[in-house]
Amino acid sequence: MSNTKADTNANKLRPVDISFDCMPLRSMARLDPPLDASPALAAKYDRIKAAIAEHGNYNTYFLHNAICRFFVTNDPNNGMIAFRFEGVVFTDETDSRARQASLKVNLEKETCSWLEQHVVKWFEESVTQAVLVEFNRYIGVGDPEQTKKRLQEMEKALDSRGGFVGMHL
Repeated sequence: MSNTKADTNANKLRPVDISFDCMPLRSMARLDPPLDASPALAAKYDRIKAAIAEHGNYNTYFLHNAICRFFVTNDPNNGMIAFRFEGVVFTDETDSRARQASLKVNLEKETCSWLEQHVVKWFEESVTQAVLVEFNRYIGVGDPEQTKKRLQEMEKALDSRGGFVGMHL
């Protein structure tokens, strides 16, 4: 088997490519957008506020500016399916493992002329599973001791304020 330049470039592709911005929902001190916020930013604040109302802010992370690409061939120009997603990932009590996710997933782009709707639906559902795996990798890259220390400091601060964290909680 030869190792051509094309083979080398193809090996750089990963079958799944995921990127996202992550915001711990407990870090949201204010839920109202700035007065000069664009309509898009104000809408994002509304989605974050809705996520907190639905899921709470303990062990929940809001993923945004997120994309998941599946590569079904070694050529992204012929065999790529890309989804935009946004939503909440839930972790275990120690923030060391993702448990589940509630994501809104939308097909953004595909380069598969043979793609059928039922396959799109299957890949759309696969985004959540892929995100959970990637989020666990994301957690693994961090410093667990530092995270534990930060959580203890946050709990102390909450206790010293009688559990008040804002927004009438």
